[in-house]
Amino acid sequence: MSNTIVYAVSDSVGETADLVVKAAISQFHQKIEVRRVPYVEDVATLKEIVHIAKENNGVIVFTLVKPEMRNALIEEAKANEVVVYDVIGPLIETIALNSNLEPKYEPGIVRKLDEDYFKRIEAIEFAVKYDDGRDPKGIEKADIVLIGVSRTSKTPLSQYLAHKGYKVANVPLVPEVDPPEQIFGVPKERCFGLMITPEKLNHIRKERLASLGLHDGASYANLKRIEEELQHFRKVVDKIGCKVIDVSSKAVEESANVILNQYMKNRHI
Repeated sequence: MSNTIVYAVSDSVGETADLVVKAAISQFHQKIEVRRVPYVEDVATLKEIVHIAKENNGVIVFTLVKPEMRNALIEEAKANEVVVYDVIGPLIETIALNSNLEPKYEPGIVRKLDEDYFKRIEAIEFAVKYDDGRDPKGIEKADIVLIGVSRTSKTPLSQYLAHKGYKVANVPLVPEVDPPEQIFGVPKERCFGLMITPEKLNHIRKERLASLGLHDGASYANLKRIEEELQHFRKVVDKIGCKVIDVSSKAVEESANVILNQYMKNRHI
């Protein structure tokens, strides 16, 4: 067949049909043209595609998830003696029959999943880039800003929330260093202070020092020093007016859920 045209028809962007067609035509020496026809949502458009394919002696390869649309295309093509190939329909029905599950029959779900995936990757890269106050510019770009003294799970929380698709910047607070000015410009609804009891923090820091082979009597784990840091923390969060989450006895997942619930609540106020 010379001058063959394959129409890749889809009710979404048509990437799946396009890729399948290109994989198939790569096996031929002759040039075969692929024309993608995305976002087909009505029978009238299907009929028009069939008539165009008939005029050009073309083949239609399609990924239509709705049974009524698939059947309409197949019937129209049969009536006009146009060759069609259903890429996804038989597989959907086979899985449904074998599993006794009901398909969603919703176009574009794969695309949505892809978008969610790339959103998470972007958020993870963001959390790494703006971890531990490395670049204050991230504070203004973040969906969520976490502030707290050392060892209050800022980094684990940032990573956990990033895997949910949220861009998170976290900033450590120490009495000797003024916090970045950007913190005070962030809407308080997007900022969360991570609070912890002095005793719990003392225990965590001693364990941290021990894991590094250092003496637990260092000022880092000194209870008086910890009190000073927490007092400084309270002054900063009071100035911002942000929500404070007590992470003393919470797992990362629990703290993240509290933050997300409050964050979503704030967005709908």
